[in-house]
Amino acid sequence: MEKELLTDLYEKMLLTRRFEERVVELFKQGMIPGAVHLGIGHEAFSVGAIAPLRKDDYLLISHRGFGHSIAKGIPPGRILAEYMGKATGCSRGLGGAHLADRTVGIAGVSGCQGGNHVIAPGLALASKMKGTDQVTACVFGDGTSNRGTFLEGINLAALWKLPVVFLCENNRYGFSVPIRRAMVNEDIADRAPSLGLPGVVVDGNDVIAVYEATDKAVERARSGEGPTLIEGKTYRWRGHTEWDPGTAYRDPQEVEEWKGKCPIKRMQRRLLEEKFIDSEGIEAMEREVTRQVEEAVQFAMNSKAPRPEDLESHIVYYDI
Repeated sequence: MEKELLTDLYEKMLLTRRFEERVVELFKQGMIPGAVHLGIGHEAFSVGAIAPLRKDDYLLISHRGFGHSIAKGIPPGRILAEYMGKATGCSRGLGGAHLADRTVGIAGVSGCQGGNHVIAPGLALASKMKGTDQVTACVFGDGTSNRGTFLEGINLAALWKLPVVFLCENNRYGFSVPIRRAMVNEDIADRAPSLGLPGVVVDGNDVIAVYEATDKAVERARSGEGPTLIEGKTYRWRGHTEWDPGTAYRDPQEVEEWKGKCPIKRMQRRLLEEKFIDSEGIEAMEREVTRQVEEAVQFAMNSKAPRPEDLESHIVYYDI
């Protein structure tokens, strides 16, 4: 892989990590209302799986979608402003944790977990009917792979050879339920062949492996060969939300073991070994990422809240 691509993947992973760490601080200060679902530890999958997409490709994300949104092109300042309920947010402060931005193809988050499975084939069908070569990427967690919508959505996409890439971010826990208590087979991707599509398991902490698998799946979808299911094995370092310490249902030793598999440090070692960057370059990138994060914080903090009348500005209704 080229130096430019590898360093870009690393920088986006680092930006995601530093951004989410700053979000923790702002949440504790009461600057962000509601709930915050962090993907610290997921960066290799959330960046590597989105990087092969074009700007006009569609993306459906889950509530744990900071990294995916940054990788797809939403400026960090607009993401943070949205979470703070500011008018400059990507959904004008009206969506909160449900990030969406049509300018970069992010169609949003289903309010019902697992809803993305059936929305994705709809977007892909629209692309096929319009004759475009747009691909739809559908991100979901291991928990919703056991919902009926999973079978319905993937089965339909395979049957009609729709241009969808289903991206399962398997962090081993559906909230507090370990995957071993929710399903018998070890790999969610094993379900794919019976539905008529390829199933691929990748190391979700290896951004290069994730990128290569997704790139292949995107090209398959774009050429009219149909969907692929990719399962990335990863781990979230923090609780399900920032209201959840994540300690009651997980062994602390398990958490520490996964922290030792940090995807960012892993990629950093690769760049240094390949001599694509040196220690000074790493430090310079860290400073640049910190600058971007602080700029995003200032943008969001200085932005105004929506006006009361804006609450009805994006409501669609039909008078029948």
